[in-house]
Amino acid sequence: MALLDRRSRRKAANAVFVTFCTGAAALAIMTLFAILFSLVVKGVSGINLDIFTMSTPAPDSRGGLANAIVGSVMLCTVAMVGAVTVGVLAGTFLAEYAGLNRWTSAYASIVRFLNDVLLSAPSILIGLFVYYIAVKPVHGFNGWAGALALGLIAAPVVTRTTEDVLKLQAKQLRESGVALGAPMWVTIQKILWRASQGGIITGALLAFARISGETAPLLFTSLGNQFMNLDMTKPISNLPAVIFQFGLSAYDDWQRLAWVGALLIAATVLTINIIVRVLSQEQKRS
Repeated sequence: MALLDRRSRRKAANAVFVTFCTGAAALAIMTLFAILFSLVVKGVSGINLDIFTMSTPAPDSRGGLANAIVGSVMLCTVAMVGAVTVGVLAGTFLAEYAGLNRWTSAYASIVRFLNDVLLSAPSILIGLFVYYIAVKPVHGFNGWAGALALGLIAAPVVTRTTEDVLKLQAKQLRESGVALGAPMWVTIQKILWRASQGGIITGALLAFARISGETAPLLFTSLGNQFMNLDMTKPISNLPAVIFQFGLSAYDDWQRLAWVGALLIAATVLTINIIVRVLSQEQKRS
């Protein structure tokens, strides 16, 4: 009798737990669906050719988001070039050279700690830091400062991913390169990086998705520009800042452009996540 009562209590507790988890998952899915539904309904209605051919307008004027789209692409591209370069090299050091001696081990521990701090640091703090080192000294907002802020956000993601992917590679790959008489850096470049390229690309795409919608760092650095600007030494427009400005405005046409910009960013992030999923599945098959 006691055994039956115990089983009944366990079944009841399990049923409550499963119900709670199912309800939480359903709530999350419904919230996500509501967000996507709002973006599609309010964003698609505002999409036209002007969005991609004209710059942001004055209130109650005809215009689009061409300057913001181009500016975001420029900022994210420059940021990712620096983030991938630093991240891949730092991740390679942590995975392959950290255990050479006690000095490299201590240095690697410091790098990992700082990388974890950057991973969890609020983006607005990074924007404020870059403002004081790259905006205030030159007395003007500029695109390079914005790219630097985004790069500082993306680099830790690439570093962590690169380290993890390289550590997953078989020890035999390293031994095969050394057995052929190749230096360690050649083995890393010709063998390990090629074997890990799927994972490294995945990390870079995740980092790009991470920075594509960042607003706070850009408000402190590149600020914005109503006109098309390809000069990174001057303020440059970007989609997150335009969404922030136009979404809070009292003008219907600006709010409509803000919804279109939000839809473009959401579509970009969704596409990147789908690509990451595909690459992950292909890597598992290989």
